[in-house]
Amino acid sequence: MISALIIQFFIPHGLTRITQPVSCGEGCSRYDVVVIGSELQGVLLAREAQKLGLSVLVLDPREKPGGELIQGEMLFLDEPFNKQRKSLVQGEMKTLFKEYNKGKIRDLDEFTDYYNKLIRDLPLKSGVKINAVHEAVAGQSHTMQSLLYTDRDRRQYKLEAGYWVENTDFNALTGKLQHKKRIPGMEVVEKSDQPDYMGATYMLRYKNVDWKKLYKDVLKHYPLANVQKVFGPNTYVDRNFGVGFSNIMSQYQPANQLVRLRGLNISNQGNGEVIINGLIMYNVDPSSDASVNEALRKGQVEAPRILEFLRTHLAGFEKAQMNGYPSYLYIRDFNRYETDYVLKYEDVMKGRMFYDNVSIGAYPVDLQGTVNIPHGISFGSPEPYGIPLRSFLLKEYNNVIVVGKNIGADIKAYGTARIMPNNALAAQSIGVILAYESKKKQLKDLTPEDFERIHRYLKRRCKIDVANT
Repeated sequence: MISALIIQFFIPHGLTRITQPVSCGEGCSRYDVVVIGSELQGVLLAREAQKLGLSVLVLDPREKPGGELIQGEMLFLDEPFNKQRKSLVQGEMKTLFKEYNKGKIRDLDEFTDYYNKLIRDLPLKSGVKINAVHEAVAGQSHTMQSLLYTDRDRRQYKLEAGYWVENTDFNALTGKLQHKKRIPGMEVVEKSDQPDYMGATYMLRYKNVDWKKLYKDVLKHYPLANVQKVFGPNTYVDRNFGVGFSNIMSQYQPANQLVRLRGLNISNQGNGEVIINGLIMYNVDPSSDASVNEALRKGQVEAPRILEFLRTHLAGFEKAQMNGYPSYLYIRDFNRYETDYVLKYEDVMKGRMFYDNVSIGAYPVDLQGTVNIPHGISFGSPEPYGIPLRSFLLKEYNNVIVVGKNIGADIKAYGTARIMPNNALAAQSIGVILAYESKKKQLKDLTPEDFERIHRYLKRRCKIDVANT
């Protein structure tokens, strides 16, 4: 549905600093912050803002909360390290990674328990339909003023908010805004005129896997150079995780041409259970239920076929069995729109820091495959780099924030900035900043001098150190 547009002068209300919404007329409620989507990143933003006294609401257009982490079961977590192999994970993500690396949060039930604790006190509605957004224009400045949505009770409601947050993987909010410009995607790398996106992933769940046997089989091929000669580049297995095996996986013949089994990222969940990030699904449109459902259907066809392949090609999988199917996908790439600052490939490779850092990132510049580049492409490993607040503030709008994989970054910079610890830290920091600055300034008005104070506050209150140093 095309969004409604109100042409008028409009000055947004200040944030109310109360945890309950206020009425703005019959069937209308006003919040300080409304988050669209239940991905982990936006949940962290909402949680921090609420803890510090702001009224928040999470509206989820999906039927169930949790996004890629819970519904897509993307339970193999990528961790950013500096060149000395020191983890750069901070904030709430440090709690998650500590338990994950210890093996205490590995399977879906454990991740779900963790996620449910985060949303326990948040007002969250799933299964809603966003009908329209209302914008206000004052010169070159655009403000998102209100939103109409239909709840499960089939009644339509109206919301107003001081800030709106895009937190879906399919542009549920930003797709309805009129004054935005798409950041070019994988077509830049492909030198194509048509928009393109990295493939999605269908996670593979198996049980009755003998992890010790897999581990010992790889170990007997050491030294590492020989391991990688036999199994493929970057192959490595320890008692918790396994990666690589591309030489073997390249022999698999999928049932569908728009599917590819790449090298595996395997998490040992204990008790013989594993979950694998490795099955790439091309040409998935996450904004289309039909496209998502078709990809899920293809995944359900491939998963048992891959199991049969692994039984005969990978040690430890001889007696493996299916262990269920995810209800959603891991969508790693879709439309992103210009922000006040679009993070550049040169920024990340030169380790640039910004006065308004809200995160410190690091991860190889990893662009997963498309139909035109089926094996993906890598552009190097950066030093730690800063991610500025401005890369999360939608250009042209004074009160729209984009988080998670909606980050404003050119396609190569996105290849590293996209991982959860990088942009989850940013979202958590933004939630704190929203509350801390709510009676002082709009986010877009914050200065380098303001950020000297903000960075001290983040470090003191949250043990988050993202200062421009």
